[in-house]
Amino acid sequence: MAATAALQSSMMSLSISSNSFFGQRLSFPPLSPVTVKPTDKPCLIVAKLKHWERKECKPNSLPVLHKMHVKVGDMVKVIAGNDKGKIGEITKVFKHNSTVIVKDMNLKTKHVKKGEEDEQGQIIKIEAPIHSSNVMLYSKEQDVASRVGHKVLDDGTRVRYLIKTGEIIDSAENWNKLKEAKSKEKTEVAAAS
Repeated sequence: MAATAALQSSMMSLSISSNSFFGQRLSFPPLSPVTVKPTDKPCLIVAKLKHWERKECKPNSLPVLHKMHVKVGDMVKVIAGNDKGKIGEITKVFKHNSTVIVKDMNLKTKHVKKGEEDEQGQIIKIEAPIHSSNVMLYSKEQDVASRVGHKVLDDGTRVRYLIKTGEIIDSAENWNKLKEAKSKEKTEVAAAS
């Protein structure tokens, strides 16, 4: 306000004639507060992952996780793609885009640049994800790939089973084997460090 008053007084002192511009008073439009309309329903937030891939997110910015018929440690048969007919074990599951990594399947070459002066650049093979719809659970005993079903046992536990054979996948023995394998891997990594 003080600046506009000083500007107006300096303009008044410069007035040459009554009809010149410098003699006119400066008038500014009154400032009005900006009104913002509230939105009725918030839109889905899309987290920026890469320019060709988007993660769907809930309104609280957490990714939408899909239910999957396979878990880590399951034996599966690949039913589509270059590795069709091969059998392997699931090592990692990505629930946000329904993909899995199967051990020694869908190998892609990756060109790695040298990190330091001592290291050399190299070409390595990595396991790329496969969509979960392209794998089926597999029974080693009966050599059959089957869809998965869910049932509740007499003791009240909900388990997965193979529809063709009736073999229960989620048994306590399988879980104990998985836990032992993971603990061995952790101890080997700690020993290597």
